[in-house]
Amino acid sequence: MKHVRYERGGRIRFGVLEGEIVTPLAGDSWSARGLSGEQILLGQVRLLAPIEPVNIFCIGRNYAEHAKELGNTLPEEPLVFLKATNSLLEPEGTIRIPRWAGRVDYEGEMAVVIGKSCRNVSEKDAMDAVFGLTCLNDVTARDLQKKDGQLTRSKSFDTFCPLGPWILETRETGGRRIETRLNGQVVQSANTDMMVFPVSRLIAHISRFATLRPGDVIATGTPAGVGPLKAGDRVEVEIEGIGVLRNSCEAE
Repeated sequence: MKHVRYERGGRIRFGVLEGEIVTPLAGDSWSARGLSGEQILLGQVRLLAPIEPVNIFCIGRNYAEHAKELGNTLPEEPLVFLKATNSLLEPEGTIRIPRWAGRVDYEGEMAVVIGKSCRNVSEKDAMDAVFGLTCLNDVTARDLQKKDGQLTRSKSFDTFCPLGPWILETRETGGRRIETRLNGQVVQSANTDMMVFPVSRLIAHISRFATLRPGDVIATGTPAGVGPLKAGDRVEVEIEGIGVLRNSCEAE
């Protein structure tokens, strides 16, 4: 089942997407399962980021070849950082590239959406907390990342977290192809089985220091092939069986 968040006539709602039909939900996706009975054509709504999370937890260096391409060693445990929620961007939204920030990169990733609260959960039970999966582009001001020596500013510009286009309600994270395309050309291609730390480990690890809550997002890391974006570019992140997240770029 695909869950969407959308705007229509100035009203923002959650809904379920089947084919080209959106059926509104009476509440959000994880706590209110009742369908309204109303049916709306997908073309009549504007899709938003499918959730507004309290936290966006991100994982660095979770694909060996990506760590290698940036000259980094693999971490002994999941490397966690936060991306500010002001960076959220809807599907088909425009990534604004600051003229003064230097190189700005795409990073296509699979994102996990939490469906129920958990703290100190074991790896064995961690997947029970998953609501579903979506696509994420962890846009990064690479020169500022190197300059700052930490990740907050480089990851948290407005529009630097495209998310969507919907959440696929599933816990099947393994064996999914990840592909990023820049202006139609494949620039990243990998499989989620190539992750250093699987999703169950990531959830268990984060829950040791933070309570994960419904709607929280975990970006599971990007594979090799990251590269720069410029004004006029069109970037797509596709996760097999989930969907395609498309965004354009303009100079700010």
